[in-house]
Amino acid sequence: MPADHANAGYRRLFDREGLTFGAGFPLTGANRSTPDPEREIELATHAEEVGFDGLWTRDVPTFWPKFGDAGQTFDTWPWLSHVAAQTDDIALGTSSVVLTLRHPIHVAKSAATIDQLSDGRLVLGVASGDRDPEYPAFDVGREDRGRAFRERYEAIRTLWREEYPELEGEWGSLEGDLDVVPKPTAETIPLLPTGNSRQSDEWIAEHGDGWLFYHLPESTLESYLAGWRERADEKPFAIAVRVELADDPTADPEPLHLGFHAGIEWFRDYFRRLESYGLDHAIIGIQNDDTEAALSTFADEIIDGL
Repeated sequence: MPADHANAGYRRLFDREGLTFGAGFPLTGANRSTPDPEREIELATHAEEVGFDGLWTRDVPTFWPKFGDAGQTFDTWPWLSHVAAQTDDIALGTSSVVLTLRHPIHVAKSAATIDQLSDGRLVLGVASGDRDPEYPAFDVGREDRGRAFRERYEAIRTLWREEYPELEGEWGSLEGDLDVVPKPTAETIPLLPTGNSRQSDEWIAEHGDGWLFYHLPESTLESYLAGWRERADEKPFAIAVRVELADDPTADPEPLHLGFHAGIEWFRDYFRRLESYGLDHAIIGIQNDDTEAALSTFADEIIDGL
């Protein structure tokens, strides 16, 4: 792992052999309305206590009912600050900040602030966005989002690494008389492009500190991991998967959107296979009504059992 990227969160997720697990907000499953923040924090601290290595929050600036998902509703930066204050060592991740809709100076400053307040626990998944009405709402050209993603990605890196940088892009310019502070705890906060982010696989392998992907069919994931290892060597690969635990621990899988309903025994075998393919981290979206019990069962039967 590159030393300049190795903050505490990155090490917690990726600095050991085998598959690690995170939990994705909203932990209560309320992704169309505002979740109860007190209950979310209770579940977050429970996830940390039972052995999850990461807590991941989503960046969804607006609610588009046709898309059917408002993420965890609360804005990424104040929410992560709140979570950081209520947890101890667990990594804090974004899945993912939509760089095309955010100014790079704001992202650099906000992310470095969270990283400092959490003692280096922040890992940033970053994306180009996928909700068409948001582009005109932010006066961003939808067809330009691939170029805009690259420019803002590289600008954020520079803002963290350099003092009083000189930069110019479609977002604005800096002429060496302004600095952006604070700086991160490491030279740069780890950045994980999400999905394809309108970039080539080669660009992601060269510039990313890892690759964060959506749930993929198992054979597709195995193929992606093989190609990733050829291009990116030991850089980590992570996915998000929705999990609904069946009452019957021996139940066969039934497909969910971006995941499965199945018994705990099937999930144990499933994640063992993904680990054998070389997957480094899985962000679990619990779909059960009793989230706390499901987190405990998952931790006891899978995290402790792999």
